[in-house]
Amino acid sequence: MTRPAPELLLPAGSLERMRAAYDFGADAVYAGQPRYSLRARNNEFRIEQIQTGIEEAHARGKKFFLTSNLLPHNDKVRTYLRDIAPIIAMGPDALIMADPGLIMQVREKWPEVAIHLSVQANTTNFMSVKFWQKVGITRIILSRELSLDEIEKIRQECPDMELEVFVHGALCIAYSGRCLLSGYFNRRDSNQGACTNACRWNYATQEAAVDPNTGEAMAVRMEGDFNFNKAQEDDNAAFSACGDGARHPKADQIYLLEEKERPGQLMPIMEDEHGTYIMNSKDLRAVEHVQRLVAIGVDSLKIEGRTKSAYYVSRTAQVYRRAIDDAVAGRPFNPELITELEGLANRGYTSGLLERRPAHDYQNYETGSSESKRSQYVAQVKSAADGWAEVETKNRFAVGDLLEIIHPSGNRTVRLAEMQSLEGEALEVAAGSPLRVRIALAGNVEGALLARVFESEKA
Repeated sequence: MTRPAPELLLPAGSLERMRAAYDFGADAVYAGQPRYSLRARNNEFRIEQIQTGIEEAHARGKKFFLTSNLLPHNDKVRTYLRDIAPIIAMGPDALIMADPGLIMQVREKWPEVAIHLSVQANTTNFMSVKFWQKVGITRIILSRELSLDEIEKIRQECPDMELEVFVHGALCIAYSGRCLLSGYFNRRDSNQGACTNACRWNYATQEAAVDPNTGEAMAVRMEGDFNFNKAQEDDNAAFSACGDGARHPKADQIYLLEEKERPGQLMPIMEDEHGTYIMNSKDLRAVEHVQRLVAIGVDSLKIEGRTKSAYYVSRTAQVYRRAIDDAVAGRPFNPELITELEGLANRGYTSGLLERRPAHDYQNYETGSSESKRSQYVAQVKSAADGWAEVETKNRFAVGDLLEIIHPSGNRTVRLAEMQSLEGEALEVAAGSPLRVRIALAGNVEGALLARVFESEKA
């Protein structure tokens, strides 16, 4: 069965980012009502923005999917049909849903509406796909816990079902994103769209002993900072020394976690020979696997990040558009695409479970913050005329910096020669956001994004 080129699906947390996604090569975007999607925070889409988004998408020949994938409690079930009805009347191309009860309600009231099954539904095998197909689902967004070989098997067993796969963005440390940390710490339930990314916080690890009278874990204070890499080396050595069938010397060890902003609040966890895995995942990057996914016949390649910037949306859309086009045309993979993605803020990259690798590859034990290694988003062009561009700054840059101009017509780098205030006063440095300045910039730059290139890294 010959399949068309896969759809490139980008996140839209605002109309600005939606437009950027389309400008840089997306075929479709997904956005959601805050009350019923898993991005209640940093989501600018309300009823008016959703209508504008759908109308603009269809005017451009693009698609607009409405994310409605939370796992609701009773109060939201009661209001769901009332609140989704006006959006369905606008004609989104599909609803992205996870909860069987809400899916049943929509199927009964609007059987003509296309429904895509969210990754939150944890679809990991071809029989589950067949089940949802019988229910009337038109597309399955496959679980992130699948390998490339498993995805291929599902495609072979379910040739007439649309399949969607995540290829880039943040990974959750919980199974298919069903995390409890945020809800436990500050009553912001990630399964209701209010995740505060508690897995990224700064934790210290304390060894513990069990009180023989109460059975509770008691802290045994450790000297200095806990070094995960050293601990793993020691642990692996101990595990190797056990011999076949022997019990690991730390198999019964209990540890306590202490979050930086909650001193004295110690939480017991268990650790085995592989370490602990409730913390900071690296980010997914599968651009190098696009060729295989195209060959398998995946229908849609999806990028995560509805809370990310227009720069993130533009850069990922541009890179994955090129990767898809190269794969469809039979051209070899271009490793420069990996380098371009390094310019985005990231927590280190992994291909996740698409390839089977040792578990420590997935975790970032060294830092909980994002790092931008080769470039940094510094400005967006708002208008341009007579060799000058008015830009809105995002981060610091200065005269003499090497800037990459990121534009739908193509990218190029220039050395910034001159900068002025809007009043015409010469400037050497733009201190950062929020600020508007004029810079000497010729050519087609209307709407372009500017990134400062760190030349020592580039070299």
